[in-house]
Amino acid sequence: MEHPAGDDELRRVLAVIRRQNTLPALFGAAVQSSVDYVLDGARTGRFDLASPRVDSDERRTVGTKLQYHLLDALGLPKLRGPDTVIAGVPVDIKGTVGENWSIPREGQCELCILVKIDVRRDTHSAWLMRTHRAWLHGGQGNRDQKRGVIAEALRLYAVSLYPEAPLMRNPLRLLDDEGLAAVFDPNAGLVTRLTELFTRLPNVVFPRHVIETVGFQRDDPLRRARQAKERVRACGLDLLVETWVEDRDRATRLGFQLPKGGWVAVPFDQAPLAD
Repeated sequence: MEHPAGDDELRRVLAVIRRQNTLPALFGAAVQSSVDYVLDGARTGRFDLASPRVDSDERRTVGTKLQYHLLDALGLPKLRGPDTVIAGVPVDIKGTVGENWSIPREGQCELCILVKIDVRRDTHSAWLMRTHRAWLHGGQGNRDQKRGVIAEALRLYAVSLYPEAPLMRNPLRLLDDEGLAAVFDPNAGLVTRLTELFTRLPNVVFPRHVIETVGFQRDDPLRRARQAKERVRACGLDLLVETWVEDRDRATRLGFQLPKGGWVAVPFDQAPLAD
């Protein structure tokens, strides 16, 4: 067993990973894509991984999807076992939405990229660690001999890849109980419900998937969002959408960077940013 400073393979892998100068953004995008995939808001209307509507098996699949998204982001091959090879060194990728990781027998004493997703605080963290058995706990009575990482070992022998970084909070989580009831009212039309969404949360950017989540299992929710423009305007707000050049330009002048297909409702009298 070696300390990270004396582990030649770890240092080689770390050097390759750190060539990426935007690691928090790169890992964050992979995490977000994995979470969104599991929630599947356009089909289920779900938007919170911590919700009781998401069962524990589904939460565990976030880690599986994360492997693929992260390898794609890093430009690395996906192998059957280990997950990939970096600088000629076998490396596994393990993600968790809980407090620890499940390290299988074949991954023990190997290098692992450990990604932690805190769905309540909307943050993510990542470490590179050689998961020596001496630095793991559990395994007794577990037929596949998966084991967790001892907290003190993580502190002493794992190398942080970047400081804890924020994830984008789904805007639907900003709604109070009354707002959620209005936005997801099964007895109201989708245009009405989207109007409730935009007017209750002015100056909040809504990615396209949020609109699709509100309109889950409905035909063309984006068209319904466009139809809400006049109703939103009657409430003193301009509804701006990224796909329209004039709207996109105004949003930029007001300091909003709309993602592809994004939306934001702004007050009529809101002043643009000073030059």
